[in-house]
Amino acid sequence: MANGFWAHAQENPGKLALVDPGGREWTAGELLAASNRLVHGLRSAGMAAGDVFSVVLPNGADYIVAYLAAAQAGFYIVPVNNHLVGPELAFILEDSGSKVVIGHERFADVVSAAAEEAKLPPEARFAIGEVPGFRPIAELTDGQPDSLPEDRGVGMPMNYTSGTTGRPRGVRRPLPAGSPEDARYGGTLLIYGLRPGGDNVHLVGSPLYHTAVLQHASQSLHIGHSVVLMDKWLPEEMLRVIERHKVTHTHMVPTQFHRLLQLPDDVKAKYDVTSLRHVVHSAAPCPDHLKRGMIDWWGPVIEEYYAASEGGGTFCTSQEWLERPGTVGKAWPISEVAVFGDDDEKLPPGEVGTVYMLMKTGAFKYHKDEEKTRKGRIGDWFTVGDVGVMDEDGYLFLRDRKIDMIISGGQNIYPAEIEAALLRHPAVGDVAVFGVPDDNWGESVKAVVEPVEGREAGDALADELIAFCAEQVASYKRPRSVDFVAAMPRDPNGKLQKRRLRDPYWEGRQRAV
Repeated sequence: MANGFWAHAQENPGKLALVDPGGREWTAGELLAASNRLVHGLRSAGMAAGDVFSVVLPNGADYIVAYLAAAQAGFYIVPVNNHLVGPELAFILEDSGSKVVIGHERFADVVSAAAEEAKLPPEARFAIGEVPGFRPIAELTDGQPDSLPEDRGVGMPMNYTSGTTGRPRGVRRPLPAGSPEDARYGGTLLIYGLRPGGDNVHLVGSPLYHTAVLQHASQSLHIGHSVVLMDKWLPEEMLRVIERHKVTHTHMVPTQFHRLLQLPDDVKAKYDVTSLRHVVHSAAPCPDHLKRGMIDWWGPVIEEYYAASEGGGTFCTSQEWLERPGTVGKAWPISEVAVFGDDDEKLPPGEVGTVYMLMKTGAFKYHKDEEKTRKGRIGDWFTVGDVGVMDEDGYLFLRDRKIDMIISGGQNIYPAEIEAALLRHPAVGDVAVFGVPDDNWGESVKAVVEPVEGREAGDALADELIAFCAEQVASYKRPRSVDFVAAMPRDPNGKLQKRRLRDPYWEGRQRAV
């Protein structure tokens, strides 16, 4: 079968390739022509192979076109989190060495301010819609040929990871030699059991600036699947889209499971989701009851992976998880996973340590940050700071992030376990657990809860939740106090921004972890 989107599009230009959030349908031929025009336009703006451009866009066809342009012209594309503020965006524009930025009018104020702060030349700024100081995108693409560019080469995203402290850093890999058709596509989807072509339809319900989200969408296109984009994820709307487009696979996060399961039973029953074959999730620990609830509802199509922007990962099916509750699976065929102790030696099965990964397909480096590239490495192995344990059969079980671990009275406490317990309470819509200073114990356990609609925050509910935890976890793990927020600080990918909650308690103090 043809390899890569460009080959598919030339073989079958009339095939439905993309449905944008507004409902417009794009054929493969139309996407190919649009990406070709953008390549010609970017080259006319001075870009050459190995150069970088950034996009600050909502989910839409423009995002996919920009990715396809980069991927066939040997460019790096930087997908920027559109929730960043001006100085954060300006840093990425400068640090990445972006020759061009493409922004959307929805983010006009931030994009305009960032381009000024980064001193990006006016001729390098292009806008979809109206952005002050930016030229219309039409000036870049109108009049450009639809034909395949000459001297094509493999390009790729350079995603910026926030990490746990400091400025984000771009994860940069060397560009492979050869033509785009020579590259291998669909790697992780093939690991999940998906196959090229057929009636497969991939649903994108999270922002495309997230590494895994863009990866799953692009790989779907590369192996001949159709892609449906959502702009804003809502639980019932997702069910409607699944039924309408007969979606076969999608990428989700546990908070989305939680919100889906909170829908009334009559709403759940309204929609036919039997087209689903692979619902893969990651980005945060998934409490057992959420996963069991989704398997009971959607069947054994709920699959989990653990990975990082830097590369490497694990995968497990519903059946594997039901046989080993809590596992995030075994290493991908193109990856290795191991648990190391503090002495940088591999630990035997059953011992808790730091999780390290290794990609067999090549190493990465953090752009302009050799120190961070070296830090957290043991040879070619790297870690993002997660704590876990392997069983005898090579299945990985995560405990938590090392940075989030609570040390209270010498006991190591993993917040994910307590968060999972609290999510069982019907009054809890979302929750974060972390350590706060304690003069006697070093740290004590704090829970911050977002109550469900209709439940009043206050001392009575706090006492109720602490009593509930007494039935769920050991006494030393129970929250000693509960605070409430109207909305938990999660990014649109579902990742909890725990530092925003925890850091104020530690101002002027030093954490043991």
